[in-house]
Amino acid sequence: MQRKQAIEKTIGYLKILPEDKVEEALDYIEYLYNKNDNSILTEGISRLAAKSKSFDFLEYEEDIYTINDVKELPE
Repeated sequence: MQRKQAIEKTIGYLKILPEDKVEEALDYIEYLYNKNDNSILTEGISRLAAKSKSFDFLEYEEDIYTINDVKELPE
């Protein structure tokens, strides 16, 4: 089904539904919109973080500890 046809069909159903059901449908549509909006935002933040060079210094950081620094606790 094409987007335009789906929208027209949805509007047709909304016109014949009782008011309380129209409000319920609106709530669900707003939920879907916000869910989609949040996923777009999250994806954008992930892309920015991946491209960021903020943590590049960690790649060149010298190891502070070695295996010799590991201590076993007595039981």
